[in-house]
Amino acid sequence: MTSPTTLAPLRILIVNCYPAASRENFDRQNVGHPHDLFKAFLRAEAPNATTEIVYVADPDFALPAGTTIKDFDAFIWTGSDLTVYHTEDPRVASQITFANALMDAGAVCWGSCWGLQLASLVAGGEVAANPKGREWGIAREIRLTEAAAAAPMHAGKPPVFDAFIMHLDEVTRLPDGTPLLATNEHTHIQAAIVRRGNAEFWTTQYHPEYNLHEMGRLIAARAKALVREGFFTDEEAVATYAAKMQELAANPDSAELRADLRVGDDIIDPQIRQLELRNWLRLVEARAS
Repeated sequence: MTSPTTLAPLRILIVNCYPAASRENFDRQNVGHPHDLFKAFLRAEAPNATTEIVYVADPDFALPAGTTIKDFDAFIWTGSDLTVYHTEDPRVASQITFANALMDAGAVCWGSCWGLQLASLVAGGEVAANPKGREWGIAREIRLTEAAAAAPMHAGKPPVFDAFIMHLDEVTRLPDGTPLLATNEHTHIQAAIVRRGNAEFWTTQYHPEYNLHEMGRLIAARAKALVREGFFTDEEAVATYAAKMQELAANPDSAELRADLRVGDDIIDPQIRQLELRNWLRLVEARAS
């Protein structure tokens, strides 16, 4: 296993991109907050790092009192249930403004799902609803491109892998000069490093920060939508599937559950699943040293 970093402490700002109403739904539906998933990753991989959380979709959004962008070594953007091309929505507009400010300041960012869409839009790309509909639970057979071999994000990653995912929109065009790093049949653009000046925004459409337990909770909370969209016959079937995910999280060596859910080590082993985040953390450490 990779040993936790012993370098100088980092100060990382986690940018929760969900509006307040959605965060309240998370609590009501017993869904884990995405900022907590990133905090758990950092506790394991950078135990001396300090983290602070801001809610960028809220009307009173501001950096922590007494800080500026330059006070942070890096920024992590969570997913969101907003729509990034609804730029007239003030909950979206504030995020575009902040992302632009970070890029202008040469910041290092990570962004899962919404982060890929936001960074691409801000840097001149395009985002739209995926005509294939929702990609949910586990994204299958994500393939690294030739460009990924020359990029640091996927160093050490298998050339084909599965990953956690939950989205309706997709990036339809990356910003000019931005190589595509990963793709699959459902969503052409699955990963990219968006650069502008000295800024680096590492982004994936999938979610390396999730695990089987948390994805099971999220799927259970999305039951009505998953039934409405035709993935399950009824909400009881969703609950059964979600429970199997959580059971496999508790018993990762179960060959029966692995086969039933079509889950391999790329989903279960955090050393594989979170490799992109770990590679990003090395960049943050190098930039901060």
